[in-house]
Amino acid sequence: MTNIYIYCLFDGDGVFYGAYSSLKAIHRDAIKLCNRGGRPVYMDAGHGPAPTSLTALRNTFKGKFDITIKYRSPPHIAEITKTKLKE
Repeated sequence: MTNIYIYCLFDGDGVFYGAYSSLKAIHRDAIKLCNRGGRPVYMDAGHGPAPTSLTALRNTFKGKFDITIKYRSPPHIAEITKTKLKE
């Protein structure tokens, strides 16, 4: 049995932007969605804001599913949810 993980992208209002199988692609699009001002984008996984990076995102998601991470650059927010396809 193969585990298939899907990453979903939402904005701060809960509007669905897409489903991805690639962390690199969803990280890029989440940064684009948030980075509309002069402020840096921070990643919030529930234990305080941290600078965003693909490596930090991958390490946060490693071994977990049904978890949501928020990218913030006030006033813009993007949410990335990792879920697993179930049979």
